[in-house]
Amino acid sequence: MSNQVQIHPSALVDPKAELDSGVVVGPFCIVGPHVKLGRNTVLQSHAVIQGHTTFGESNEIFPFASVGNVPQDLKYKGEPTTLLIGSRNKIRENATLQPGTVQGGGQTVVGDGNLFMAYTHVAHDCMIGNENILANGVQLSGHVTIGNRAVLGGLCGVHQFCRIGNYAMAAAGSMVAQDLPHFCMAQGDRAYLRGLNIVGLRRGGVVASAVAAVKAAYKLIFLSGAPTVDAAIEMCREQGLLEVEVVKSMVEFLRTSQRGVMRPSGEMEASE
Repeated sequence: MSNQVQIHPSALVDPKAELDSGVVVGPFCIVGPHVKLGRNTVLQSHAVIQGHTTFGESNEIFPFASVGNVPQDLKYKGEPTTLLIGSRNKIRENATLQPGTVQGGGQTVVGDGNLFMAYTHVAHDCMIGNENILANGVQLSGHVTIGNRAVLGGLCGVHQFCRIGNYAMAAAGSMVAQDLPHFCMAQGDRAYLRGLNIVGLRRGGVVASAVAAVKAAYKLIFLSGAPTVDAAIEMCREQGLLEVEVVKSMVEFLRTSQRGVMRPSGEMEASE
């Protein structure tokens, strides 16, 4: 790729915008004055980038995406809040990503290597990690947190302040109203647990012994009939499962939940 910045004659790029080497701005794009585009980032035709928005390197924004416009929050009064986006993200057609609000900390943050498929929405004050996949029409409310390598199926909706854990997976059409723990799968309206995302764990390089430990912990926490989460965690401790790093991270996720954690529907068993 050329190191020169390429701006199509029909694009409107504010002179105050900062464009690093190799940036390409396609036909009919709009780039606002406070925007920073990292090296080799490509805007295809009709993309709109506004607000105090900063991109890392090698991102690709597809036609009619709207990134950095004012958040859809009536409390927002024009404050210079930010949208920070890392590197190697793909933002597909008609996706919308919005900056934070003062009340929510002032930032929406997106990590590296994420895929936002067509018509996805990332609302104000969301925190999104790395290598997540949000399929077509996924809608994130404000203040949602997503870890790393999660997959949200098409038309999935996530309630305000919910958390989606590492390697978690929500089926298409799921309505997520409580936290979805690390490594777990969910589906339904309102969504409930459908076992573990074993395929995701294996693809992520988690070793077989750790996968087995997560399976055992899942059964103790969600399927053993323990009266409380703390009681189930104590059972995990007694069996030495908390010595396994992935189980430890899962337990920490559960302990820090504010909205509560979703549960299996009575008849479901842990995925093999």
